[in-house]
Amino acid sequence: MPNPKLVPLVLPEDERRVLEGWTRRRTTALALRARIVLACAESAESNTVVAQRLDLSRHTVGTWRARFLRDRLGGLSDEPRPGRPRTISDDQVEQIVVTTLGTTRTP
Repeated sequence: MPNPKLVPLVLPEDERRVLEGWTRRRTTALALRARIVLACAESAESNTVVAQRLDLSRHTVGTWRARFLRDRLGGLSDEPRPGRPRTISDDQVEQIVVTTLGTTRTP
């Protein structure tokens, strides 16, 4: 039985395609967030049930569901943090991780 307090997460086809593309990005934070949103959209299950299915905490699922509902796809990006501004972009970080994971170490 769906939770009456839970706001339904409805995905238009264009957003679904973007999220599915993000899930193919190995193990980046954005891929995890996209999997959470897709799982929430697939059914009207509570954050607890989705969290158990994805082996995450209920708080994590609730955070990303709420941010997606509030800001849509833009809400899944990292928000600015206090301190020194970054000198490297998210795309550069992802490229380094993908390159590093895709290479083998030679002796």
